[in-house]
Amino acid sequence: MPLFGKKEEPKVDYSRLPQHIAIIMDGNGRWAKSRGLPRTAGHAAGAETFRTIATYCREIGIKYLTVYAFSTENWKRPMEEVSAIMGLLKKYLLEAITDMEKEKVRFYFFGDLSPLPQELRQLCQETQTRSAGYTGCRVNICLNYGGRDEILRAARTFAGQCAAGEKKAEELTEADFSGYLWSAGIPDPDLVIRPSGEERISNFLLWQSAYAEFYFTDVNWPDFSKEELRRALAAYQSRSRRFGGV
Repeated sequence: MPLFGKKEEPKVDYSRLPQHIAIIMDGNGRWAKSRGLPRTAGHAAGAETFRTIATYCREIGIKYLTVYAFSTENWKRPMEEVSAIMGLLKKYLLEAITDMEKEKVRFYFFGDLSPLPQELRQLCQETQTRSAGYTGCRVNICLNYGGRDEILRAARTFAGQCAAGEKKAEELTEADFSGYLWSAGIPDPDLVIRPSGEERISNFLLWQSAYAEFYFTDVNWPDFSKEELRRALAAYQSRSRRFGGV
């Protein structure tokens, strides 16, 4: 019998893991506020959680991990907070470049990187280029990313090709359209996780999440542990995915 107040360890079948997990890393600010700390402290703690969870996903054999790091709407936040997030990302990428030969993790970036500081843009490009040949877990970092913006960009690209006579609108399929998205070439997420108690998608992978399973938890992202990820995996495995069928 489990001790009073202690949650039972989730049972996960590691032979039936999802290929692709996507996470909205939410709750950093609330975590900090509950401790009387500045929001920047929450983002620093959240960055460490990202490192822990990304490493664990690689260890258990998750093939694709996509995380929502900074949305197209996050520019509305105070400049101090935005600068702190950019600084943490820079620190992480510098460390990743040092460790990537050992970890074999592939890094990709979804979103429009052009508004980012030049040094950070260069780091993103270097990280993606240097890790392209690795065969380990692929980590997609959504940075200045918005699902609606992604779909609009894809539609405009296709429309331009139609106008140039390169494509025919009536021949467009869902598979073709997926090839215009940032996520081209990888499977859609099987499981989307959102911590912090919020239960909405917040403009994240709108096209790709059409048939994803969702897992919501009240745990704020800095407190999101390996055990909580196992709970999400157990919940995912308990569901029947019919994709619109019977």
